[in-house]
Amino acid sequence: MTPAEAARDLLASAGRRGLTVAVAESLTGGMVSSALVGEPGASAVLVGAVVCYATRLKAQVLGVSQERLEATGPVDGEVARQMVRGVARVLGADGGLATTGVAGPGPSGGHVPGEVYVAAWGPWGTVVDALRLEGDRLGRLGVRQASATAVLRLALAQIQALEKMETQDTT
Repeated sequence: MTPAEAARDLLASAGRRGLTVAVAESLTGGMVSSALVGEPGASAVLVGAVVCYATRLKAQVLGVSQERLEATGPVDGEVARQMVRGVARVLGADGGLATTGVAGPGPSGGHVPGEVYVAAWGPWGTVVDALRLEGDRLGRLGVRQASATAVLRLALAQIQALEKMETQDTT
């Protein structure tokens, strides 16, 4: 599945529920939001996006704990969790998506290329996935594309699970 395909499915599902989303991106550098805005009707769901490539911006813009960033660096599941909640709060959305990690080509801060954390937050709560992508095989672009697809699919899966639970409650 490509980022565009995942974006199309997420927009359709979120749109049916009347949900809005915001995106916080680090290693994907706008790829997630670009996939979303590339689809017709994205403006009904996507509120906006923030690319916080510099570590300091994760704290300054999204409210990620400076202490956490100093202790773990930006490649961390808790950082992704705080990013996703922060972007939804800052942009006033019902839910959010976030990416942080190392695209490569080399390691960064003791983390290997392909070490990525993606997060989705919304009425379902917060879910964080740790990805261990084959950075050497995929290359920088491949890691970024796989990360973008993964976060879109994560949010989609959460919305679909919420829909399924609601359907079961009415039967």
